[in-house]
Amino acid sequence: MAAELFASTAPYYSRYRVGYASELYEHLRDRFGLNGTQHVLDLGTGTGTLALSLAPLVRSVTAVDPEPGMLQEGRRLADERGIGTIAWILGDSTQLEELDLGPVDVCAIGAAYHWMNREQVARDLDAIITPSGGIVVVSGGAPGDVEPPAWASVIAEVRTRYLGPDRRAGSGIYNHPADGHREILARSPFAQIEVVRWDHAVTRTLEEVVGLQFSYSYSSPAQLGPDRSAFEADVREALTAAYPDGRFEELVRTEAIIATRELAKGRA
Repeated sequence: MAAELFASTAPYYSRYRVGYASELYEHLRDRFGLNGTQHVLDLGTGTGTLALSLAPLVRSVTAVDPEPGMLQEGRRLADERGIGTIAWILGDSTQLEELDLGPVDVCAIGAAYHWMNREQVARDLDAIITPSGGIVVVSGGAPGDVEPPAWASVIAEVRTRYLGPDRRAGSGIYNHPADGHREILARSPFAQIEVVRWDHAVTRTLEEVVGLQFSYSYSSPAQLGPDRSAFEADVREALTAAYPDGRFEELVRTEAIIATRELAKGRA
């Protein structure tokens, strides 16, 4: 069921997610001296948001994901952009040794990190990341860091009517782990931590806000099943009533947790 959930989000993810701030890639270029000679691993790549933007800065990118539909969408986007230096690999974070991915200069991980055994992943990456390399976990910030837009509560009311008050994760319920990514990494071999953030205001249309809902595993087309059309109609109706001007503003954060080994401390 979980694979089906993520597969059904793929086209919506690539179309309606705003992506990460361009400043992120500039910072990583300078922080790790990316000059076209490095190898980057994008673990849990999804549709390749990080891989596609990092590819022009390095020699090659290996993009790994357990969902074929996500990889297919990533390949399509790479072809569309004329990027041929990304290897799209079916696999997951438990297979780092058998996938023979190293050596890796930087491992980038996006939203998928919270689905992984984070402690084990960091230990496994220690064996394949080069001495001056590191792990970069990119997200929209920790839960509660950024105030959600007012229109999100309108959608939440509709979603609760269809799916209940809890955030679904397949046939179960997802709860955020007690320890944040920063705390986990600080106990790993990559204990030197730097956190950088960029905030940008985004204005979406009604179509974009509705499409965005289907990019989330907890309100994916597969999760909604036969209720998908009714859910969409109700979301449109509720949002139009609350925001007749059709403008949906939001503050979007890009946060990067950069974790390196102590021996890499001070590298510019």
